[in-house]
Amino acid sequence: MFGTPLMMDSLVEWILRHGRPVRVLVDGRSGSGKTTFAAGLARRLDAELIHLDSIYPGWSGLEEASRHVHDELLTGNPARWRRWDWEADAPAEWHMPNPERAWVIEGCGALSWDNRLQASFAIWLDAPDEVRHRRALERDGELFAAHWQMWADQEREFIDREHPQELADLVLDTRHDPSLVSARRGASTE
Repeated sequence: MFGTPLMMDSLVEWILRHGRPVRVLVDGRSGSGKTTFAAGLARRLDAELIHLDSIYPGWSGLEEASRHVHDELLTGNPARWRRWDWEADAPAEWHMPNPERAWVIEGCGALSWDNRLQASFAIWLDAPDEVRHRRALERDGELFAAHWQMWADQEREFIDREHPQELADLVLDTRHDPSLVSARRGASTE
């Protein structure tokens, strides 16, 4: 993960220097490797991992989930998030993350201007469109294929308005393998 265990250790140390409580946002377009990367990072941070895939209220819910992260998780009192039941196409139970633990929140829409103000660290993952498309369809098959364009349009609108890659402390290129990423640009490490 993140090249080598030593590099991931360095990333974890860098994140921990950015304040407490540790709230890390991992964002990027579909197929960029957010879930794979965030899972490894959460393990290293001993953090709770919160997937926006569990929050999106259906295929047209990117904006609503982004606001949910801000209103319910990052500024809610108490902090909580509501799972979306994809099979029932309806809201499901509430979850209460432990406020004493670190959190890694991953998904497209996590890194908005409002959310960034409440988070201690932010990471944007990037890969070429053809790589992302191939990965997403390999992962989710025909289920996602039918919604690819609608989802891509929502991502583009969010990115054009929020500029998440510019809000990130670190931008990672995941074109080869999201578990072996390399830093491309981002905030200074100092």
